[in-house]
Amino acid sequence: MNEHVGNDRLGVVTAPRTIRIERILPGPVERVWAYLTESDKRKKWLAEGPMANHVGGDVELTFYHSQLSDEPTPADYQKYEGHTNKGKVTRYEPPSFLSFTWPESTGEPSEVTFELTASGSDTLLRVTHTRLGSNDSMVSVASGWHTHLGVLIDHLSGEQTSGFWDKFTRLEKEYKQIIAG
Repeated sequence: MNEHVGNDRLGVVTAPRTIRIERILPGPVERVWAYLTESDKRKKWLAEGPMANHVGGDVELTFYHSQLSDEPTPADYQKYEGHTNKGKVTRYEPPSFLSFTWPESTGEPSEVTFELTASGSDTLLRVTHTRLGSNDSMVSVASGWHTHLGVLIDHLSGEQTSGFWDKFTRLEKEYKQIIAG
């Protein structure tokens, strides 16, 4: 069932309530860092909004999934269009480490960390999301990061993204098997 190889590998559970996904991204670390931290670049693959450049500062991510793909947003997910996540920067070490909190329905925030390492002329990106509130949250977050990172790779490669929601819903089923197992 697992057709994911190379830059589409499924993420892995590395500890309780923790998922990690790694990707090789085209271009130098500084370019990828800009796509993590600058709103005008980040909105092309994830979400727009201000992000402080220091520990303790605010992060606001407003999601407009309808702008990421040629596919309409399914009815079940339209309620998230324009949704804003608010968090705090917990680590800011340009251009290698970025961490910030992420709201969870449990009330205790989770935390996402981006680690960037040069890999020749490209960048190894490791996304680790910890303290996720439940298995359902892990499935949703893993599917989301996997799909959004695909959009980032497309954008950095100069390609058009298609089938965002089709891929997301397919990945949810696969991650559910991995995480529930």
